[in-house]
Amino acid sequence: MKQYIFAFLIGGTICVIGQILMSKTRLTPARILVLFVTSGAVLTALGLYDRIVEIGGAGASVPLTGFGYSLARGAIEGAADEGLLGALTGGVRSTAAGITAAIVFGYCFALVFKPKTKM
Repeated sequence: MKQYIFAFLIGGTICVIGQILMSKTRLTPARILVLFVTSGAVLTALGLYDRIVEIGGAGASVPLTGFGYSLARGAIEGAADEGLLGALTGGVRSTAAGITAAIVFGYCFALVFKPKTKM
């Protein structure tokens, strides 16, 4: 039960930060997305996000900061194993399943639903 509570608290905190950024700043959702992915990668490079993932589990690894964490982690591991080429390919290799799922599910939803433009 403790894992669920920590996942909720960590994930909820990340979501609250995103909501505050959308409500109180003029940042667009795309810029907030980039900010979250980049902050996840930077926190991973500093060795801080590993601890957050240990505490929060899926609450830390599922949001956009978790994607940055996975990219950076893959690049770090790839660099350790294969050098510069591994640093370039390791991030993509570690996030390939998530990227593929996003493309496939996005395509399926586009087939099922009719998109509407905002006026």
